[in-house]
Amino acid sequence: MQSVEEFLAYAIRLEQEAAERFGELADVMQSAGNGETAKLFRQLSDYSRLHLGDAKARAGYREVPELLPAAFEWPDFESPEKAAIWGADPMIGKGEALEIALEAEQAGYDFYKNVLDTTTDPEIKALAAEFVEEEAGHVAELQKWIAAHKAGQKTPA
Repeated sequence: MQSVEEFLAYAIRLEQEAAERFGELADVMQSAGNGETAKLFRQLSDYSRLHLGDAKARAGYREVPELLPAAFEWPDFESPEKAAIWGADPMIGKGEALEIALEAEQAGYDFYKNVLDTTTDPEIKALAAEFVEEEAGHVAELQKWIAAHKAGQKTPA
């Protein structure tokens, strides 16, 4: 990352795509009658929308570059937190949905952690540390949900 503005452009795109994908997955699960999994994906979409709002608020007075999708250099093909599309399978079970969600949240955490570990800019480092902390919370929450699911307990919400 070369600037705070570039970091915020990435954060805005990452959270926007995560919110959209989790929302799409929630819609598919709801229409397929898989309400419990739809609720999980909707909650994750809402989390991403909160992060998106935070990133946009931090952009505030800054001139954040409008990057075309091809300009983003992600670790993989898509934005790190964009949940796997096979999560749209209407027959998916809650356990599989939780694993897909965990993978997406872990990828978001890894992305922000990499920025934190590699930047020398103190302002980017401070922002990245906040995003790492937020994503770590989501990863931990999903790990609790997965453990509860595997133990046959009600998933905490």
